[in-house]
Amino acid sequence: MAGINLYDYQLDAVKKMKNGCILCGGVGSGKSRTALAYYYLCEGGEIGTENYIPMGEPPKDLYIITTARKRDDKEWEAEMSPFLLSTNPQVNLYSNKVVVDSWNRIKNYTDVYGAFFIFDEQRVIGSGAWVKAFLNITRKNKWILLSATPGDTWQDYIPVFVANGFYRNRSEFKREHIVYNPMTKFPKIDRYINTGKLIRYRNDILINMDFRRKTVAHHEDVFVKYDILKYKDAAKLRWDPFKNEPIVNASGLCYIWRKIVNLDQSRQVALLEILEDHPKVIIFYNFDYELEMMREMFKYDNTVKLAEWNGHKHQPVPDGEKWIYLVQYNAGSEGWNCIKTDTIIFYSQSYSYRTMQQAAGRIDRLNTPYEDLYFYHLKSRSGIDLAISKALSAKRDFNEARYVKW
Repeated sequence: MAGINLYDYQLDAVKKMKNGCILCGGVGSGKSRTALAYYYLCEGGEIGTENYIPMGEPPKDLYIITTARKRDDKEWEAEMSPFLLSTNPQVNLYSNKVVVDSWNRIKNYTDVYGAFFIFDEQRVIGSGAWVKAFLNITRKNKWILLSATPGDTWQDYIPVFVANGFYRNRSEFKREHIVYNPMTKFPKIDRYINTGKLIRYRNDILINMDFRRKTVAHHEDVFVKYDILKYKDAAKLRWDPFKNEPIVNASGLCYIWRKIVNLDQSRQVALLEILEDHPKVIIFYNFDYELEMMREMFKYDNTVKLAEWNGHKHQPVPDGEKWIYLVQYNAGSEGWNCIKTDTIIFYSQSYSYRTMQQAAGRIDRLNTPYEDLYFYHLKSRSGIDLAISKALSAKRDFNEARYVKW
């Protein structure tokens, strides 16, 4: 059996890792393999040798908490095979327990003691049930966390800082570092204080993978038309032209604006023009009406295979010479990968910068056979589309309440 070998940047990361760290690498950088290599080393294995060096028997039980899709697609099983690990006791070389499960079931493992946990895809934000289970587990086990985007604000780091013992609880963090705006009726953070301490803590646990991609990403904005009169009428009259009823809030107005621009025929024409040059594509979308429109577009086209991943259907990526994979952002922006194509079309934009980055990473993988990757962003020059683009360009999420004066 050949020994375990890593890329230089992965090996450098493994040498820096420690219990309680966040392994931060871009989408497709090989965080899973690097995390398993760290576990393998901690349990007595060796990397870079000619032959496979077994871990000490028995190694710690291994629990991997990941997305439901990664669990169901057996992605972690494939990553574990070079280490001779498996969730199947009959295949696993060792007598330890190996479990791969989803974040939805994390509460099932709060009684585990003395094991090793890999938390895949950052989900420990806030103070909900998942965070409480996470903190319970980290008190009794060795653990690491994997993330492409570890935190946008200091508040996102609170659970990990508490798990590392930097603070006793969430309340202590708030007392030391958060100043709330006294002018609002609800708690709204005005600023953070004593951030030098926070930077030191973050630097102590954040392990960045120095990953240099071989791929070249080509992002192209494809501008399309929209019904300017209908768009202005919705803003002026606060009236929903689709349901023929009043628009009651800022969120509703933004939804109507987006529906007006997203359903414009020019956007559909632009989509078809891109498909002429790219026979295998992934199309990301936001709303059900976009999905229904695209279903109609390709209903009678027998030359193309159509598959979907959303809240209604969970179909795999198609095979063949010509196919389209329709993926809803919330359902499928992370937790899977595809090296069958070099093209993603963003039919509409997400409000979330992180979601857009994760979605683009579905084809930008370490093992992709393509050097050039193409990302087409369909958008109009309407106020709503330009405002979303501006926020995403600044690496921020788009905020409807701030954009619309109601």
